[in-house]
Amino acid sequence: MPDGDRLKAWWRGRRWRDDRGDTAIQMAIVYPFVLLATIAVIQASMWYYARQIALTAAREGLTAARSYQASPADGTARAREVLGRAAGDSLRGYSVTASSNGQRVQVQVSGTAMSMIPGVSGLQVKQSASGPVERWVPGG
Repeated sequence: MPDGDRLKAWWRGRRWRDDRGDTAIQMAIVYPFVLLATIAVIQASMWYYARQIALTAAREGLTAARSYQASPADGTARAREVLGRAAGDSLRGYSVTASSNGQRVQVQVSGTAMSMIPGVSGLQVKQSASGPVERWVPGG
């Protein structure tokens, strides 16, 4: 065997012997970051979903509150009904407020998104919807 081939074989054998255990060390360093990134993505998704639930309830409440001869209380009741059906554990401790100045009505839904980390409260969610009050205007 020429010297060049022997040197390559020696180097290949030495390289494999020196690398033993490197994968375990690399995984011990990388795995916590991968796990943290996964939990962060799931937590962000849960927050986004809770925002969508709150926005849907606010829009439904707005539709009820702005209809002809309805009151803000009708909007609050409708938003709470939607939250009762849709929120589950995704949106906790929610509250609904509705207000009107005679021309416009606003429904606001707030609560807390569920948290993936035990002992840590979730992120706050606040969504609102507003629109003009429907009214009958005589005309022609």
